[in-house]
Amino acid sequence: MIPGYEEHETAKLVAEHLHASGVDEVHTGIGGTGVVGVVAGRKVGAGRCIGLRAELDCLALDETTGLPWASRRPGLMHACGHDGHVAILLAAASYLATTRDFAGTVCFVFQPAEEGGAGAKAMIDDGLLTRFPLEAVYAIHNAPWIPSGEMAVNPGPMMAAADHFRITVAGSGGHGGMPHLGADAILAAAQVVVGVQSIVARHVDPFEAAVVSFGAIQAGSMRQHSVMPARADLIGTVRTYSPDVQEAIESLMGRVVAHTCEGLGVSGALEYARWYPATINHPREAGIALEAGADVFGARSCRSGVKPSTAGEDFAFLLRERPGAYVWLGQGRTGSASLHSPNYDFDDRLIPPGAALLACIAERELAVEGSVVRA
Repeated sequence: MIPGYEEHETAKLVAEHLHASGVDEVHTGIGGTGVVGVVAGRKVGAGRCIGLRAELDCLALDETTGLPWASRRPGLMHACGHDGHVAILLAAASYLATTRDFAGTVCFVFQPAEEGGAGAKAMIDDGLLTRFPLEAVYAIHNAPWIPSGEMAVNPGPMMAAADHFRITVAGSGGHGGMPHLGADAILAAAQVVVGVQSIVARHVDPFEAAVVSFGAIQAGSMRQHSVMPARADLIGTVRTYSPDVQEAIESLMGRVVAHTCEGLGVSGALEYARWYPATINHPREAGIALEAGADVFGARSCRSGVKPSTAGEDFAFLLRERPGAYVWLGQGRTGSASLHSPNYDFDDRLIPPGAALLACIAERELAVEGSVVRA
């Protein structure tokens, strides 16, 4: 179950907070449950428009933290800190709506269905970039692997492209004691796994990065010892940063499946879906985020050129359309649980500096030399 596009109560709460903060406009129902707040600066200048984004959705997990503020809904929890990101963006919106110390417009984009539902794409498809003429976009995400009080942003890759695949192997099945009279789907599936796993090791430049992982294999019945199943189904994911590597892996997977299955007398089919593109920051905007981070965290606590993550992020859809930057905020501390863990807990101490960072990015993006205050 993917609980995206079901954030109706959260979207309503966000809209109420935006209204209470004094933003100029609040738009709802964009891309399903998306919300956009709009604030105009009080300075006269170039009048550019930028977007700051946070995610509304949770994950389909049972929370095990045992904390007083743990999720009260079985099977649903904020195991990636999106609730904290929403709080950060609401705080930044409140501050910027009060000070308005910039020239231009800031749009606060609260997006549904980041966790596998491509909510950013849904908002784009629903007219986000035509209704709101964003010229640059920014987003933050907490990072338990980075020490608290630090931030990181690269002028390039931050997160990998996240592709999905399904492989179907079809044989004739048969008796386990007489395998020569049938076509064994399990044997072929096992050979396919080995062949596919060799693609990165033997066909991808060692200086490039790529991951191929199988997530499930299903074939036969655990109640039948002597039956060779006629079919095996395999699913998994591919993670890459380079479009050329992505293209090569998809092509090579097709060849491995087809030729391996043909050689073993079964049929094989590959379904390959390019789901989330790679999250690639733009150098100028990454530089602005780094400068803003130095103002908030201090220059020594701001890192660039860090190792990208092989997780996926649908902010990538926005970065394909507009220049921008995706920033990690460190919340690592002793005993920190991983993102997507049922024992994960967002550190609320990240909210003030996170809001300050987004506000500072907006003020730097929309600063104008010699600008004047509107009457």
